[in-house]
Amino acid sequence: MIALFTDFGLSGPYTGQMKAVLHREAPGIPVIDLFADAPATNPAASAYLLAAYAVWFPADTVFLCVVDPGVGGKRPAVVVEADQRWYVGPGNGLFELVQRRAGKTRSWEIDWRPEQLSASFHGRDLFAPVAAMLARGEPPPGQPRGDFGRRPEWPDDLAEIVYLDHYGNAMTGLRAAMLPPDAKLQAAGQMLERARTFSDRLPGTAFWYENSNGLAEIAVNEGRADRELGLAVGSPVEIASPERRNL
Repeated sequence: MIALFTDFGLSGPYTGQMKAVLHREAPGIPVIDLFADAPATNPAASAYLLAAYAVWFPADTVFLCVVDPGVGGKRPAVVVEADQRWYVGPGNGLFELVQRRAGKTRSWEIDWRPEQLSASFHGRDLFAPVAAMLARGEPPPGQPRGDFGRRPEWPDDLAEIVYLDHYGNAMTGLRAAMLPPDAKLQAAGQMLERARTFSDRLPGTAFWYENSNGLAEIAVNEGRADRELGLAVGSPVEIASPERRNL
């Protein structure tokens, strides 16, 4: 299958145009909408989301990933293979956490170019055709590269809000497994205790919990954490625990 991970938003023509290319170049291969609202123009926050969600997909899935504020500029176009999954997109750090957490990884710089390549929509003109090639079982159209587009300075876990979902819950870039069970998180001036799930707290109570994809997530039972706590993508989160592990 091909999974889409973009910051295009839920309206407008961009996702539809990319899907049209995929259906033309890889007919019959399922296309899954994973994220259309990844943090806009923010490859760093998006990298932590992608790493958390990609592991639920089977081997040979092709992730077509476009969070690309440098489109048309000097950033490379890359293919990454990590733990038997494929990733196609800009070499701007978007695949850093996927590569860092993988047991085995390889990367290529894409040297194939279509006859017509717009300066501002590589998702449609370059990355979608390459994703289709991989989904058809063809080799990456490029040259092997070692550390192209890597960001070794980024932390293993990001103590920030990286995503706000439809319900106002605020995902962090922290893996809950890296936090001690009694850890408290501080966000927007409020200390938050851990809960197993929403119903463990009274309505209107703010807390954090391990979400279904392993990330520490801030929520308010029967409320919206984004509005009630004043959280946004990029809001810092502090870990209040003397047993904090190496993050």
